[in-house]
Order: sequence, then structure tokens, then C-alpha cells
Amino acid sequence: MDLEEFNSAPTDRLRPALAACCDVPRWVDAILAKRPYGDLAALTAVADQSLRELDDNEVDRALQAHPRIGDRPQGASTEAAWSRNEQSGVGDDARQELADGNRQYEERFGRVFLICATGLSAAQMLDSLRTRLTHDDATEAIVVHEELRKIALLRLSKVVA
Repeated sequence: MDLEEFNSAPTDRLRPALAACCDVPRWVDAILAKRPYGDLAALTAVADQSLRELDDNEVDRALQAHPRIGDRPQGASTEAAWSRNEQSGVGDDARQELADGNRQYEERFGRVFLICATGLSAAQMLDSLRTRLTHDDATEAIVVHEELRKIALLRLSKVVA
């Protein structure tokens, strides 16, 4: 949809599309509350600032909507389709290494490994995963928040083209 349609669409139509970008009700509400937007830059600025304000619980909630890197998300949902596309750089040969790395990451940090995979090769994702396993909890929390922000903004640009 274009920006004009986004600005005029009923809230109940936009809410699921925005939740597919970042499943945090406060973030969705913040974007909806500021309509209408004069341009895409204004929408992106509100979305970005609201993402930066997410607390740890909201980040954890948003992570629940993300599959493991290397998994093949099933179903016809918007989130599943986006995830399949975003992870297109993961070939079958890297899936086992990513599965092993995901398991280590989840044991270490207690959450799914999240990375903005768009445009990354499997080797780049594996390198990042290995590096991030060396982070302390506070550093990794910052990285996760930033990766979530990048994914949500990328997805928002798919909603409003």
C-alpha cells in the first residue's frame, strides 16, 4: 500500500500488518496514533524512535514471533513469508551449523538468536552468531534490540511502499 492508503486505512486493517513488523502492541499503537504522515520519512522516524524505546519485556515479546535462523518457517502468514525471504541466504549445507549455533545461543542467552538476515550469506550469519556468543548479557541485549529494530523497519518498508 502507498502512504495515502496507509494514512486512511481502518485501524483494524493496519494493526495486523504492523504487528507482523514488530509484535509489540505499544509500538503498533504509537505508529497508528501519529497518522496521518506527510511522507515516508516521517513514518519511519516515528517507527524508529518507538522501536528504540522498547523495554526488555517488549523485545522478548517481539522475539517470540521470529523463527530460528535456518528454520524454514511454515504457513501462509505474512511473518512466515517474510522470514522465508529474509533467510534466503541459508542453504541446506549451513542449516545444521546454524541449528547447532542456535542451540548454543539459546542455552547461553535464553532466547532465539535474532539477526537481520536480509542480504547476508549463511557464512556471515554464522560468523555473527559465533561472535555474539562471546558477548556478555548486557552487550548482547543491545545487539538484539538493534537487530529487531532493523528487521521491523525493513518490514515496515514492505507494508508501505
